[in-house]
Amino acid sequence: MAKIRITNLRLRTIIGTHDWEREVQQNVVINITLDYDVAKAIASDDLRKTIDYKALTKQIIREVEASQFFLLEKLAGRVLDVVTAHPAVLEAVVRVDKPQALRFADSVSVELNWSRKAKAASKK
Repeated sequence: MAKIRITNLRLRTIIGTHDWEREVQQNVVINITLDYDVAKAIASDDLRKTIDYKALTKQIIREVEASQFFLLEKLAGRVLDVVTAHPAVLEAVVRVDKPQALRFADSVSVELNWSRKAKAASKK
């Protein structure tokens, strides 16, 4: 098993419920950790046998910057959907921060956890 971490991906999107928040893109900070079976990548040294984190990041950037969200939960869920669409991902954690969302706080964040095993078990 291995982990890929994408740390402090800084993007801009429409996020929030207030009228002024619907007019101007705001900063969000996204952190992703994903677990996957690394054996094939180690054995082959072939990008096609692993998770291409550059391609994954580009897909997340496109999705986030082209969309609008009322809730951090929805934004985090959308990012999690992109991450977990890759069949090699076994577990993932997505945290989305909205800097300066609250007075006197650096940020507010929502963190979602996902497991392929837990998802499979819930379908039974």
